[in-house]
Amino acid sequence: MGSKLELKLGSLVYWLTNSSLTLIQQLTLRHPAVRGEIGLPDKGAPTAAINSGETIAPGITSTDFPTKQHKISVENLHPKELLALSVQLLSKGKKESAIPLLRLALDKDPEYVKALIVMGQTLLQNGQPAEATEYLERAIFKLFLAGDPTEAEYADLLILSSQWAGVACIRQVKLRKSAEGMVHLERVGRLEEPEEARSKVHYFDGIVLLASALYNDGRKAEAAKYLRMAAAYNPAYNEYLEQCENDEDNFVTDLVSSRRGDY
Repeated sequence: MGSKLELKLGSLVYWLTNSSLTLIQQLTLRHPAVRGEIGLPDKGAPTAAINSGETIAPGITSTDFPTKQHKISVENLHPKELLALSVQLLSKGKKESAIPLLRLALDKDPEYVKALIVMGQTLLQNGQPAEATEYLERAIFKLFLAGDPTEAEYADLLILSSQWAGVACIRQVKLRKSAEGMVHLERVGRLEEPEEARSKVHYFDGIVLLASALYNDGRKAEAAKYLRMAAAYNPAYNEYLEQCENDEDNFVTDLVSSRRGDY
């Protein structure tokens, strides 16, 4: 049963990455000062403005960014600007270049929730689930201390941090952290369905993750309850709901296979 869960969550790490990074990108680049400082246009994909050929951080050169407007020294950048650059690098698959920027952002502002979430997600993808869990749980703690549960951005960040913390804990098989992972995933299930379309996508990503974990834990009735919610949002999930209700062992395998074209 555990192997099925590992297969499912392993696939979803890749499936959910792009949508999660896009959300963080959108939330970060709402701030005009951030866009202006790093040379981004008002619309379009994020780019960084530095002189051609200049090294701006270990493993990062100007060839990572397409525009050439003015010189940037990362040491002088605000944490929001560092996060924007790191997300740009991550969108190109440059995890090893993005991590130093994220660490610098968090050195400057240890309370920066968005950077904590992106760092956790990046470390998880990098095969470091224990360290990823630390960052993600710090983000969750800070959200509960400072967040407004009725505010859309708070809900988005709590959903993202909770679902990734759940995956990170479950990945730590030898430390038997599956129960802790379930707590994080069940937090998403206790949230009210968001009203914004963008937030709904991430909410139901978390709901499907929760259903998968419950199914693999032998809690099939609870898994079916959450899959009914997901199927009401997206009828494509009806197939998995039927398999779950019929107690078919290929529920997780089929769900994984259906996502392989998405990453």
